Formats: sequence, structure tokens, C-alpha cells
Amino acid sequence: MKKSEISRFDLRPLTDPKFISTALATYEQNGEEKHWEIVKAHDSVAILIYHTKKEVFVLVKQFRPAVYINDRKGVTVELCAGIVDKALPLVRIAVEEIEEECGYSIPLEAIERVTAFHTSVGFAGSKQTLYYAEVDDTMKVTEGGGVDGEVIEVIELPVSRLEEFIFDESVVKTPGLMFAFMWWKQKYSAM
Repeated sequence: MKKSEISRFDLRPLTDPKFISTALATYEQNGEEKHWEIVKAHDSVAILIYHTKKEVFVLVKQFRPAVYINDRKGVTVELCAGIVDKALPLVRIAVEEIEEECGYSIPLEAIERVTAFHTSVGFAGSKQTLYYAEVDDTMKVTEGGGVDGEVIEVIELPVSRLEEFIFDESVVKTPGLMFAFMWWKQKYSAM
């Protein structure tokens, strides 16, 4: 795993965007003209991965520039995830992301669709589809870490630390991750 060392961070106007576009939405609501700045971004998939033998969640840790401008650390702990930028079934994209980011090869039929929801609704409103997958060491095919220059660290969170982690505000995490944990806890912890 390469260490993520950030230097010479700067914000500039975006030219020739590949993943997002910005716009000013204009509309009338109850006869009043309104304006709203929006970002059009790709939908995404996210996967809660549970290692059944180790009793840990397999997560990813990575640098996020948008977080960096707010906390000057920029490191987040997240679900394995990826944007929907190709014409494939969402579950197929989820399988690819699991192998690229976390190093596990999982058959399509072993992935459970949990639900879908919209994220960043105040300015983007992209849809994220959440999946669940269970893994063990026999499915490990690479170290993971991403592709195309991504710097992703694969981490394991023991189930015993789940609640502590959810409420630890010193760790930057997404609402989707916390929702996935609450879903898992409701569905599996009573077993």
C-alpha cells in the first residue's frame, strides 16, 4: 500500500470535467422564480463486505480532496464503491469494484441487493445502490488497492467495534456506510 502524502493542494476552476458537470437550475415553485446550483454526477454502487471467518467488515480508506478542503486531512473510511460509468448491470459493476478495490473475486449470485438511495441531495442527488457480500480467504485473488492510480488501503473493522466506530466523530465516514452497518446489525446481529 502506497502512503498517501498530500502536498501543494490548490483549488482551480474546473475545465473539461470527466465525472461531473455543474449547472444553474432555474424553476418556478408556487409562482416564485428560483435558482439552485447543482452538480450532475454519476450514480454509484457501494458494497458492504463481511468476512465470515474473521468476523470483520472489509472497508476502504482513501484520500478525498473534497474532504481535505474542510479538515486538512482528507482521509475517509468508506464502503467499497464505484461510479456507474459503463453500460453494465449494477451488480456486475459491484463485482468489479470488489475485486479492484478489495481484492476478492465474488460470483454475481453471491451478492445481495439491499436498497438504493439518493446522496448529496442538496446539490447533486446521485443515486447509490447498496449491495452486501460475504467473503472468506478462499475468494482473495489480489491485495486490492484500486486501479488507474487509485491509492486505496483495504482495512478490516471487527464486528465488536461496530458501534464504537459508527459514533467515532474523529473518523470521516459516509452516511451510506453508517446506514449499511445499521442494516447489517438489524438483519444479522439477532442471529
